[in-house]
Amino acid sequence: MGGGPCQRDRARAERGVIDLSLPPVRGKLTPNAPLAPLVWFKSGGTAQWLFEPKDVADLRAFLSALDPHVPVMALGLGSNLIVRDGGVPGVVVRLGKAFASVTRADEVTLACGGGASGILVSSTARDNGIAGLEFLRSIPGTVGGFCRMNGGAYGREVKDVLSDCDVVLRDGSLVTLQLPALGYTYRHSELPEGAIVVAARFRGEPGEPAAIQAEMDRISAAREASQPLRSKTGGSTFKNPAPELSGGHKAWELVDKAGCRGLTIGGAQVSEKHTNFLINTGSATSTEIEALGEEVRRRVMDQSGVELEWEIQRIGRQ
Repeated sequence: MGGGPCQRDRARAERGVIDLSLPPVRGKLTPNAPLAPLVWFKSGGTAQWLFEPKDVADLRAFLSALDPHVPVMALGLGSNLIVRDGGVPGVVVRLGKAFASVTRADEVTLACGGGASGILVSSTARDNGIAGLEFLRSIPGTVGGFCRMNGGAYGREVKDVLSDCDVVLRDGSLVTLQLPALGYTYRHSELPEGAIVVAARFRGEPGEPAAIQAEMDRISAAREASQPLRSKTGGSTFKNPAPELSGGHKAWELVDKAGCRGLTIGGAQVSEKHTNFLINTGSATSTEIEALGEEVRRRVMDQSGVELEWEIQRIGRQ
């Protein structure tokens, strides 16, 4: 008739109704935690629970004891993310300072915590004379985030520099995955749902700190000139389509050709400066931001026949 307990629990989870009996932690657990302050768009609802683990052991113990039907997701700097206004059921995991270290492992390799920023990784590489990691300066996120999505910019991607990474799986087990196991493609990996990257090793090549700094300065200036960095935004909104599908046009060009530059819905706007960025002009809801993205996708399809894919992750309930 009504199914067994597991079936009922799963059905409730799918409807976003989750009764959580949480295991003890040594870190910090916050119920009904507002997520808007933690994401770049500054919009969206709350996390049913926000967990900031004390260390890897704390994270593993928590996940191993947590009901396997409860959804879990990691939150980095919140740059490539729309948190929907209805909030996020389950547990959002945020890696804090304990996961933000970056140290030199050998002459050309850095060992990085999953919570370390791209800026810290690239700066540490410079200080240690390791070239080839400068592009990480331009990825507005953490090691865990850009390992999951194969982040990239200025002609390079994480897959070009990653040696391996340590991942805590949804059941609390800790595994080290070599590069081939991640199944990297453009802005995508095959990391399972609920898996959290807690550390990674990046390999560069010998370089001169002054030359490395010059390349970082070049990248920083290029971003400043072309992107709305001082706005409430989420970074690149859509993936660049395959050249054979788009006639060689990048996502921003297709958006521009479809007449979407400056287009608004409520408080959400397509950036005038870079049309592959959506911005919150002040009080936009996540619903408005996502609706604007969908309207852009519709107009691009009508104008060019190209179906743009979201690069920004959208989570939670409408």
